[in-house]
Amino acid sequence: MNRLKDESSPYLLQHADNPVDWHPWNDEAFRIARERDKPILLSVGYSACHWCHVMAHESFEDAATAEMMNALFVNVKVDREERPDVDDIYMQAVQAIAGQGGWPMTVFLLPDGRPFYGGTYYPKESLYGRPSFTQLMAAIHDAYRNKRDQLEAQADNLHQMLKRDVIAIGRADDSGLTVDLLDEAARKLLDRMDRVNGGFGAQPKFPNSISLEFLLRHVDRTGDEGALELVGLSLRKMAQGGIYDQIGGGFARYSVDAHWLVPHFEKMLYDNAQLSRLYLHAWQLTGDGFYRAVAEDIYDYILGEMTAADGAFYSATDADSEGVEGKFFVWTIDEVREALEPIVDELPRALEIAIEYFGLSESGNFEGSNILHLPRPPAETAENLGLPLEELEEAVGQIKDRLYAARTQRIPPLLDDKTLTAWNGLMAASLAEAARILKRDDYLDGAGRAGRFLLGQMMDADARLYRTHRDGRSKINGYLEDYANMIDALLELYQSTFDESWFRAARRLADFALEHFRSADGGFYDTSDDHEALIVRPRNLQDNVTPSGNGMMARQLQRLAAYTGEAAYAGAARDILRKLCDAMRQYPQAFAESLNAADTLIRGLDEVALVGALSSEAGMEIMDALRQPYRPNMIVAWAPADVGEHASIPLLSQRKALQDQTTVYVCRNFACQTPVASADEMVELLGDRQ
Repeated sequence: MNRLKDESSPYLLQHADNPVDWHPWNDEAFRIARERDKPILLSVGYSACHWCHVMAHESFEDAATAEMMNALFVNVKVDREERPDVDDIYMQAVQAIAGQGGWPMTVFLLPDGRPFYGGTYYPKESLYGRPSFTQLMAAIHDAYRNKRDQLEAQADNLHQMLKRDVIAIGRADDSGLTVDLLDEAARKLLDRMDRVNGGFGAQPKFPNSISLEFLLRHVDRTGDEGALELVGLSLRKMAQGGIYDQIGGGFARYSVDAHWLVPHFEKMLYDNAQLSRLYLHAWQLTGDGFYRAVAEDIYDYILGEMTAADGAFYSATDADSEGVEGKFFVWTIDEVREALEPIVDELPRALEIAIEYFGLSESGNFEGSNILHLPRPPAETAENLGLPLEELEEAVGQIKDRLYAARTQRIPPLLDDKTLTAWNGLMAASLAEAARILKRDDYLDGAGRAGRFLLGQMMDADARLYRTHRDGRSKINGYLEDYANMIDALLELYQSTFDESWFRAARRLADFALEHFRSADGGFYDTSDDHEALIVRPRNLQDNVTPSGNGMMARQLQRLAAYTGEAAYAGAARDILRKLCDAMRQYPQAFAESLNAADTLIRGLDEVALVGALSSEAGMEIMDALRQPYRPNMIVAWAPADVGEHASIPLLSQRKALQDQTTVYVCRNFACQTPVASADEMVELLGDRQ
């Protein structure tokens, strides 16, 4: 066992019995590197990463390779999910060196932490012009001993490139934050979309939920039917492909091909949090039950398989089981036949239906087995089988139940059971919103339990968040995305329960972030002002697989400003978006969450204050009218009775029920229309504001 044995990260623990003398990221590793005058070999990955496992098996578990690593380097292993700051800094360096990045990430550092060379996966033997890992290490060692001046110069150049204390982009005013910005960004995103398979670009294909969310906002704003058709194509193709778990629910991280068939089979909490919300919003906008069904399948998967006893959500499941990628998820026809045997008497055509519906073949579509997918729409499959669609759907439901039951007998992929605040915030926000829209008490219970866990275990008395939790231990200072996503979850929980404790917690977190993360030139750093000092203070403004902390914070600050009237919240949001207005226009896919926030700023927020009983017939009609339509730029507050001047939610201050009726105030910037007492009148006022 090496030094990783005392860590809590499942990824680091995977490497605790390597013959490599691994260090976790800490001061001791750098002290030893300085004392022994050795470069640092930094290896960054995550538990569900397939190629991380490959490199581990080939190199880190190999005694001879490990001996070379131990002799020449101080070896540091980092879980990118626990330390996004370390990952971001050195990923920027690797992208500058190699022109691309990814995981596993392999970076060589001087003892002071400055990078001088790096890449991603290196094979054990030289392949396709790529040096073997041992060849690379030998060359790095030789350069460190004999060409130190060159390495110092390379490290200095990279260090200067990484410094982002001042972001010299954007504008000083709101001149770039216009409807034209939204229109042009939408045009560029639509131009990049695959008209045949949906999604963006060719292969590999990532869901890119954030950009699709922005396009839903674009459709809501403009009525663009062509854009809606392309978003719908993407959502249907993804949900009918192998990237979607057809019998268990939930999406894999990405597809290696252009048509969503063959995934890397790992499932990440952050993907399913974002995609569930995307499908939920698509159902709100269109009323198409297909989208609702996918969203509900994801929620049921998360609550059934990815939720701990304490209410927190797990982080991921692996791509591999029994050392084989995808083995848990794929099927031969013989395996399907055996699984369906118990229902053959009841459903004689079960195997025939499964073969036709899921596109099964004897040769398979993945290494001799079949990834379940829908090769054609269910209506076409029903016609091919000579069955009414309703009868097919009923039969498929029985078939899925049997296949799922059979799959539970297999050895499952590794579960990464750590809790990450940011990812839990994404999931809790989606569940809380779905709870009120779909009227699902189980979703509200799931969101509430996660919210209480986060407030109880991941936030201290000073409103400081921790990043990660496992085995009863919370650790590592929270990052900007932790605060932003947590605020989102708390505001959604407030709107689904009208329990003001959720709102008060959201406001405390926003105030903490403004004090400890904000930059003097506008926007926010990723780390707090008392975080561990790294070679630079990271400040990543772009979206990655999750929304950028700056973009998400800009949207949440606007919502808080609408609830409170606090100019500081609105001003901080504007500072972020002014800084990014030109970048959003030029690179919309990299700044889609900031575009969502810009959409909120440019279109404005509807502030809905309700006073009076919601259990009355009129109150229930009002709530139904607020829940169902897609209104991305609306916040709602409620008080059961007349409110005085000093409400804890200022939007409710001095609001009164008219003639003992449930009364609705529709406002913008605290300027309200004449209050109304019916759903129809409220909808008319909200419609005027589209």
